[in-house]
Amino acid sequence: MTDRPALTVVTDDPTPPYEQLRRQLVELIRYGVLAPGDRLPPVRQLASDLGLAAGTVARTYRELEMVGIVTSRRGGGTRVAAVQPLGSDPVQALHERAAAFVREARLLGADEAQIVSAVTQALAASNG
Repeated sequence: MTDRPALTVVTDDPTPPYEQLRRQLVELIRYGVLAPGDRLPPVRQLASDLGLAAGTVARTYRELEMVGIVTSRRGGGTRVAAVQPLGSDPVQALHERAAAFVREARLLGADEAQIVSAVTQALAASNG
């Protein structure tokens, strides 16, 4: 992975760091920013870059490997899998994205009414 997209961990987010990292990597892969065969940073390097324990990054990589999103080989590093698993339940994916949006909106200081308003406006705009 050369010009790597920025991965971040928000320390005051209640979501555990390994889960924040997992979600970001899934999105980067889902949207093609990381392509099949792309190598992820070594565990120790990414941990150092993000100020995390190596075990945290290793857990993220293990979880991604368990569902077939990445493959790991001793000496070959961790790479985006050549064949991605079939999409997860669309409703589950929707809930994950909604939860991520709410977390980000809260970090921006939005209250519930502002969040609902933003979603309502987005729905109206998508209806043409």
